Amino acid sequence: MRHLPLLVLSPVLTLLLTACGEPASNAWQGYVEGEYVYVATSQAGRLDQLSVQRGQQVREGQPLFALEAQNEAAAQRQAQQQLRAALAQLADMRSGKRPPEISVTRAQLAAAQITAHNAQTQLDRDEIQFAAGGVSRQQLDDSRTSAQSAAAQVTQLKNQLQVDALPGREQQINAQAAQVAAARATLEQASWKLDQKTVDATRSGLVFDTLYQPGEWVAAGNPVVRMLPPENIKVRFFVPEAEVGHLKTGQAVTIHCDGCEADIAARITFISSEVEYTPPVIYSNENRNKLVFLIEAHPNAKKAPALHPGQPVEVRLND
Repeated sequence: MRHLPLLVLSPVLTLLLTACGEPASNAWQGYVEGEYVYVATSQAGRLDQLSVQRGQQVREGQPLFALEAQNEAAAQRQAQQQLRAALAQLADMRSGKRPPEISVTRAQLAAAQITAHNAQTQLDRDEIQFAAGGVSRQQLDDSRTSAQSAAAQVTQLKNQLQVDALPGREQQINAQAAQVAAARATLEQASWKLDQKTVDATRSGLVFDTLYQPGEWVAAGNPVVRMLPPENIKVRFFVPEAEVGHLKTGQAVTIHCDGCEADIAARITFISSEVEYTPPVIYSNENRNKLVFLIEAHPNAKKAPALHPGQPVEVRLND
């Protein structure tokens, strides 16, 4: 009978211990992960130049690789010549005839004026002679016709000079301006394709791997260089269900890793809303502490290169 109270209290103590659980340690295990940037180009071609190698740190704007571009360069030159021709034709339409052509018309006008003057003089004489009976009516009519024809020629050449000074018709100019715009767009396309054959780094970072060697054929869209910018390095760790409620995005944490000269500051950037791991047993209050949630934190970009993908780390919550 003396042992009865102890037997009765044992289940109660067990439930109390189970309900309380272990206190949060504010330190969790995790690993480093990298979000790689696969650098490719939209154009296909032979890899002529690989300017970087694995493990090299590159800066933004530094050349990475170049594909052969003979065909694209020829297409660009052709587009440039077509644009020049279209621009020249448009300028010609807007300016009217050239000065030498206008000079020819002026010379013809001067000759026509002399002819018209002589024809008018001859008509005046024949009219006087006809009144005196010295010439026939036929000769008078011929002189009048010659004078009228010469005067008409002078009028025509004067009008021609005015036309020569005019630009092309508005509809023709608009049509040619459209041809210029089309030629300029073709040149832009050709230049873009040529630029695609030479690829520079758009961000600073580590050249994690090179996937082709010079001389190999690279299909359009296939990555040639795999890069890891420092801002793409993150730490993934798992927090028990009982502790995840104390965490929030933007919260400061400290990353500790073996071989690091010092701990690295980081901030939580993602907290999963779903359980990452559920043990293969029936859910109960006794195994709630086995439920964990994925948390991601990004370290300071300047310190991030000290971390390597796959490296185990310990994450501690700052006080």
